[in-house]
Amino acid sequence: MSPRGRDQPQRTRGAPPRVVSLVPSLTEAIAETHPGVLVGATDWCTHPAPLDVPRVGGTKNPALDRILALTPDLVIANEEENRAPDLDALRTAGLEVLVTEVRDLPQAFRELERVLTACGASGRPRWLDEAEQAWSAPVPADPVTTAVVPIWRRPWTVLGRDTFAGDVLARLGVRNLFGGHPERYPRIPLGELRDAAPDLVVLPDEPYRFTAADGPEAFPGPPCALVSGRHLTWYGPSLAEAPRVLAEALRAAHR
Repeated sequence: MSPRGRDQPQRTRGAPPRVVSLVPSLTEAIAETHPGVLVGATDWCTHPAPLDVPRVGGTKNPALDRILALTPDLVIANEEENRAPDLDALRTAGLEVLVTEVRDLPQAFRELERVLTACGASGRPRWLDEAEQAWSAPVPADPVTTAVVPIWRRPWTVLGRDTFAGDVLARLGVRNLFGGHPERYPRIPLGELRDAAPDLVVLPDEPYRFTAADGPEAFPGPPCALVSGRHLTWYGPSLAEAPRVLAEALRAAHR
């Protein structure tokens, strides 16, 4: 039976929605803005640190039975983070699913407002104003630094076209050498990445956890910038400090 069947509790008129978030960055945004509405989140939802809600599995393999048992009014998802078959199954079970699409920073801000409104936020949070102000500088017309941006190895996978992280880097003066690739996350042999002759290799700590001992050794020529994946790829409260944190990491690679 659908979670909205006759034996299930009904939402009281005017009560805040019960929300399950399947997107770590949006979980943080909701928890910082309207924490009482969250009744479930993924195992990968690590922020804010004190978040104490039932866990429903991973972003790519959520436990649908656990989600249904929580009887949410709304499930928050993302077209890139979550698999369409899982979202279709939730809809078939009678749940409302809000699916976001984020390919650049302006779209991230629009989607954040849409999510927070759907979650019952009564006003615009301060952190969102601070984030928009932090990114208010115009996009550099001619980025001065070229880069390749691996997000996985075995096989090597990099940022391609139309990615949020690529737009973030462009706003910091870094041009992704594979930004014109037909695929958004192409698999490129290591030799081709080296032959691209980037000024810089940007290595985030998620989704693959690149470290000083795992990643830079594959690129003996250019400097490697180890950056926070949360600040590079998350759209939420971390956006307010992301320009400073990422710029410092990029500068540190050239020292």
